[in-house]
Amino acid sequence: MSAAFALARLHSSHDRKAFKSGSESLDHYFRQQVTQDVRRRVTACYVVLTAEQRVAGFYTLASASLLLSELPAEVGKKLPRYPSVPAVRMGRLAVDAGFKGVGLGGALLADALDRAIRADIAAYALVVDAKDASAAAFYQHHGLIALPDQAMTLFVPLATARLAQ
Repeated sequence: MSAAFALARLHSSHDRKAFKSGSESLDHYFRQQVTQDVRRRVTACYVVLTAEQRVAGFYTLASASLLLSELPAEVGKKLPRYPSVPAVRMGRLAVDAGFKGVGLGGALLADALDRAIRADIAAYALVVDAKDASAAAFYQHHGLIALPDQAMTLFVPLATARLAQ
């Protein structure tokens, strides 16, 4: 990410009203709901800011789990025989329309992966629920794998992501 941008945890001083990604559901969540979810500790929100402190993008992270039976068979057979494995869920990721096409989405995903890898609490994978086919294609382009029976739920083992760093 270029020096013109900085990553930070969402703070009450950040202006969320001006953010417009083009997705009404993501914009509404960011403007109206995210601070409540952060306060309740059900998600953490990170923003990318311009030098003028304008929010250019955001993503959220929360704890999650993946059912072992939902993973590809070749992946699941290498894991402990628990019903599920711990994961980190990137719940939402959006880039303001004025900053699309400059690589911020990929940079935000890379930052989310880095945070999940560095976390003190163990997790097997980063998982996302793509909102549409375009989002699924974005995640697949960045190495995430669709679950066999849920094409819009994608994951990447954190050990794989660590090797790619």
